[in-house]
Amino acid sequence: MSFYSEKMIAIAAVREASELCRAVQSERDSDAIKKVDKTPVTVADFGSQALVCSRIRRAYPSDPIIAEETSSMLRQPENEGNRQRVVHHVQNLRPDAASEDILEWIDYGGHKLQAERFWTLDPIDGTKGFLRGDQYAIALALIVDEQVVVAALACPNLVLNSAPNDKGVLAIAEKGKGTEIYRLSDMQKIGNAEVSAITEAEEIRFSESVESTHTSHSDAHEVATRLGISKDAVRLDSQAKYVVVAAGDAEIYMRLPSSRRYVENIWDMPPVRLSSKKQEGPLPISQESP
Repeated sequence: MSFYSEKMIAIAAVREASELCRAVQSERDSDAIKKVDKTPVTVADFGSQALVCSRIRRAYPSDPIIAEETSSMLRQPENEGNRQRVVHHVQNLRPDAASEDILEWIDYGGHKLQAERFWTLDPIDGTKGFLRGDQYAIALALIVDEQVVVAALACPNLVLNSAPNDKGVLAIAEKGKGTEIYRLSDMQKIGNAEVSAITEAEEIRFSESVESTHTSHSDAHEVATRLGISKDAVRLDSQAKYVVVAAGDAEIYMRLPSSRRYVENIWDMPPVRLSSKKQEGPLPISQESP
């Protein structure tokens, strides 16, 4: 079964969201709002989600979308300034969008249950990297019958070794048809994803998160030492690490949670196969160890 149309929609969605995110990041004053779980959320998170959800809902109105954000914080009086900034940045790309429309687009991502076919979105994965002006990604996937069938990752600040003069890449995959990597700015193809063939420990490079709260650097170092890996880790924020490994710029991605209470949500790393059991909430795929 072909998912070519969905792949094209996913590309258009994450590219448009990338344009908004770049505009917000260029302002250099991207103050974050703290959510209940103490994690940061920015104007770009909300704007990105609004644009992606709007495009998917227009193309596939019956498809549920499970995304990270809701508009509830923006509707609070104390966040009026941030709400206006979200509206401003979305309207720069969608001039006809009304303020309430934009808030409703954000909430299109509020689906809570698994379905036979649904989309999942992280409007900005790596928000802390985004705030530092470093790496982040817009991550979108379509899941059908518990299988990821289309996945798009836009990484506006990523530079690959195979294209050292091109800042910003987009990786797109369709099930059974491999992964292609493009220059984000104009969709000129960089190449097909091809993992590294290196197997010698002294030449292996592993990738890990910048934030020590996301991964245990000490545990990763111990694993590397026991394997005989001596090269420094390639540290960067967000799911851009998957592109780095897929493109052969690193051989291993180590994700070693620094806390046993850490929960991975579906938009952080869509699994190859999901539980068939319907469940409420943001579909955790790894949970606290017993």
